[in-house]
Amino acid sequence: MQIQENKMGVMPVNKLLITMSLPMMISMIVQALYNIVDSIFVSQVSEAALTAVSLAFPLQILSIAVGAGTGVGINAILSRSLGEKDFEKANKVASNGVFLTVMSYLAFVLIGIFAVKPFFMVQTNQEDILTAGISYLSICLIFSIGIFTQMTFERLLQSTGKTFYTMITQGTGAIINIILDPILIFGWFGLPAMGATGAALATVIGQVIAAILAIILNHRVNHEVKLIFRGFRPDGKIIKSIYSVGIPSIIMQAIGSIMTYGMNQILIQFTSTATAVFGVYFKLQSFILMPIFGLNNGMIPIVAYNYGAADKERVLKTIRFSVFYAVAIMLIGLSVFQIFPTQLLMMFNASPSMLEIGVPALRIISLSFLFAGYCIMISSVFQALGNGIYSMVVSIARQLVVLLPAAYFLSKTGELSLVWWAFPASEIMSLILCTVFLYKTYHDVIAKL
Repeated sequence: MQIQENKMGVMPVNKLLITMSLPMMISMIVQALYNIVDSIFVSQVSEAALTAVSLAFPLQILSIAVGAGTGVGINAILSRSLGEKDFEKANKVASNGVFLTVMSYLAFVLIGIFAVKPFFMVQTNQEDILTAGISYLSICLIFSIGIFTQMTFERLLQSTGKTFYTMITQGTGAIINIILDPILIFGWFGLPAMGATGAALATVIGQVIAAILAIILNHRVNHEVKLIFRGFRPDGKIIKSIYSVGIPSIIMQAIGSIMTYGMNQILIQFTSTATAVFGVYFKLQSFILMPIFGLNNGMIPIVAYNYGAADKERVLKTIRFSVFYAVAIMLIGLSVFQIFPTQLLMMFNASPSMLEIGVPALRIISLSFLFAGYCIMISSVFQALGNGIYSMVVSIARQLVVLLPAAYFLSKTGELSLVWWAFPASEIMSLILCTVFLYKTYHDVIAKL
C-alpha cells in the first residue's frame, strides 16, 4: 500500500505523467472512435437521423457534465487527502461520491421521461427528425446509470494512480458499443433494424457493462480506498468540498450544452445540413480532444497530490510537461483538419451540400486548436488546486460571452461561412484569461508551497 500511495510523490514527473495519462489517452481515443462510429452508422440510415443525434447532443453533454464534474471533484479531493495521508477522509470522499452519483442519475431519469419530447419540439417540426431524436435521447438518459457509475468508479481508480484499469473499463465499453452498433442499427442476425434507437441501445449497453467492470476492478485492486456504506449518512462537509471543485466543472461543461443548443438554433436557420455538419465536427474534434482529456485526467491527481504534499517543484514540472504534450497533440489535429476535411466528411456519407458547407467549416473551426491545448490544461490546473471558479469563468467567457454572441451576429450577414469564425475568436479570449489566472494562481498558491 505504501509504495502505491507514494507513487505520485516520488516517480520522475515526466514518466509519472506518461504512465498515468497514456492508458486514459488510449481508452479515450477508443471512446472517441465509438462516438464517431455511432454517427457514421447513423448517417447511413439518413441525414435526418444524423441531424436528430446532433440535436440530442446538448442534453447528452449536460448528463456527462454532471457525472464528469462530480468525478473531477471526487478525484481532486480524494487525491489531495491521500497526499496529506488522511486515509479516513479519502474513504469518506469515495463513499459520498458514490451517493452523489446515484442522486445525479435519478435526476436524469426524470429529464429523460418528461423533458425530451418538449426539448425536440422546440427545435424542429420535421417528423422524421422528431421520431428518431426522441427515441434516441430518451433511451440515453433513462438508462444513463451506466455512464454515471462508470465515470465515478473510474475516478476512484485514477485518484490512486491506477489509470491502467480505466483503460480496460473504457475500452471494453467502447468496443461493445462499436460491435453492437451495426447489429442493432441495421438489424443483423435476425434482429429488427432500429436505426437511431439501436444506436442508443448499443451506447447504454456498453456503458452498463463498463460500469460493472469498473466496480469489480475497484473492489479487487483499489485497496487504498474503501467504500463504506454500512450506517452511511451523507457528510455535508465532504459533499461541499467535492462540489467546491465539481460544480464549477459541471457548470463549465454544462455551458458546452448551452453553447451547442444555441449553435444548433443559429445553424438550423440556414439549413438542417449545417446542423448535421456541426454535429459531425463535434464528433471529429472529440477524436482530437479525448487524448487531451486523458492527459488532463492523468495530470489532475498528480498536481492535487503534490499540492497536498506541498511539493512546489513537482507541481510546476507536471504543469509544464502537460501543456507541452497538449499543444503538440492539438497541432497534429489542426494539420489533419486542414489537409483532409473532405475525407473526414465522406466518412459520414456526406452529400454534395454537406461537403460544400463542411469543408470550410472544418478548416475554419480547427484554427481554434492552436490555443485549445494550452487552455484545457491550464483550466485543469485550476481544478486540481481547488480553484475551479477560474475554470468556470474562462468557460463562460469563451462560450457565452464571445462564441454564441459572435456566431449570432455573424449569422445576420446571411453568410454561413462567417459563423464558423466565432470559434477561433472565442479561443483567443480563453487564451488571454487562462494566462492571467495562471499568473495569479502562481503567486497566490503555487509560490507559497
